[in-house]
Amino acid sequence: MAKVGIVQMNSGADPEVNLKHLKLKLKGLQLQGAKLVLTPENCLVFGSRHDYQQHAEPLGNGPLQQAIAQLANQLGIWILIGSMPIRHSSGAITTTALLFDDKGECQGHYNKLHMFDVEIEDKHHSYRESDTFLPGNDVKVIATPYGNIGLSICYDVRFPQLYSALREQGADIIVVPAAFTKVTGKAHWELLLRARAVETQCWVIAAAQWGEHNESRETWGHSMIVDPWGQVVACQQQGTGVLLADVDLELSQAIRTNMPLVNHARFSVHQR
Repeated sequence: MAKVGIVQMNSGADPEVNLKHLKLKLKGLQLQGAKLVLTPENCLVFGSRHDYQQHAEPLGNGPLQQAIAQLANQLGIWILIGSMPIRHSSGAITTTALLFDDKGECQGHYNKLHMFDVEIEDKHHSYRESDTFLPGNDVKVIATPYGNIGLSICYDVRFPQLYSALREQGADIIVVPAAFTKVTGKAHWELLLRARAVETQCWVIAAAQWGEHNESRETWGHSMIVDPWGQVVACQQQGTGVLLADVDLELSQAIRTNMPLVNHARFSVHQR
């Protein structure tokens, strides 16, 4: 059993301001016994295409990554950066999750697979992530002392095939850092998270952005921890703040033993 924390944020375009807020919350969670802490999508930079391009860093190098690595090492906790812009040798930028261990070493990363290119009935209206980011190609599960962690980001949660693949690759915990819009979050956020937990029989840890970020962007919040039976263990509905809950992998194993969905499945994600 491990104590897992979430930081719910209201990030903006200035990474220094975001880092200052994040440091305070991480220190508080560490004092409460958290061993693994998740942050939302765009936790370090949440702004325009220009902002992402300006602050994008090469993987493994740059002041933002160095700051998080130092924090992880100083606090002795694992930290998941829900996403930040990473620049590749081709010049392309991905929106990338990074998992740092308690020594400050990056143990793995994941490039968001599904781009949020949709029309929403809100002030922002048209969302085109593919105008800024290159989609990833790989499914990622990372081994940690607290279980195997399957990585996903925000819009990915609408694609259950990805979550089936994460379970097939041994995931015990699936993370969903997000910046869900207020409109789509109100309609689908909890429903999707609980469904992904039930069908994979994994813990689902979802760290969210909340509130107004500029004149047109508003996010839903409702960061939550969902157990493998689909029950919401903890939820931060509104405001910035933190969550903390015990993640018990013995519960996962009991549920999987009593209801062996993987053994009963007659369709594989690899079948076409």
